[in-house]
Amino acid sequence: MRGVSLEINSGEFVALVGASGSGKSTVINILGCLDRPTSGRYWLGALDVSTLGPDGLAEIRNQNIGIVFENSNLVPGNSTLENVRLPLHYRHPRRLTTREQRAVALRALEVVGLAESADLLPDQLSAGQQQRAAIARALVGEPELLLADEPTGNLDSRARLELLGVFQELNRRGITVVVVTQEPEVARHARRQLILRHGRIVGDTSVLEPVDAEFELRSIARIEKPATVMPLIA
Repeated sequence: MRGVSLEINSGEFVALVGASGSGKSTVINILGCLDRPTSGRYWLGALDVSTLGPDGLAEIRNQNIGIVFENSNLVPGNSTLENVRLPLHYRHPRRLTTREQRAVALRALEVVGLAESADLLPDQLSAGQQQRAAIARALVGEPELLLADEPTGNLDSRARLELLGVFQELNRRGITVVVVTQEPEVARHARRQLILRHGRIVGDTSVLEPVDAEFELRSIARIEKPATVMPLIA
């Protein structure tokens, strides 16, 4: 990508929107310190990330950034709680005991509404629940920036709204959220939409009234609620 200038402010909920090949994943990989820009600068707060070596980038990923991908990438043989706890084992091997790590992981599962599924294996979760578990795993490090690359691509409409509701709630709690999507209906839930085409930002729009995912879920529930059958009186 060349000639791209992008500023994301703390506390924003941004949707990066574009077709395949538009550059969305490249942007998210640079923001997530997975790739290096070939030129230019990447500032995360007051830190010039583009000057860091591999160890420095790894530390930024562990300390400041949470990343969720289209596939949840949960470890099949581990429980949901153990999957969420896993980053803490590598991040805080000496600072947190196993019991403390499990407590932190359980709190993250509570945030995404999965506390009751803590002991289930990944294949016992729905696709939407697996993605929420992946979000919880990204949250245990208390990131200031949460990146999600096509997180709703494999979900049905209800699971997609549940996931977007989690992103909106996390954003209300002060976490900066950036979601990559090809779907305009997903982007409507963000506060800001950045449109990418051929590696360039061609649109930058603030959304005054983002769609409320929780409201949409309640609307679906009302529609799906079975009609009351009145008993026949002889």
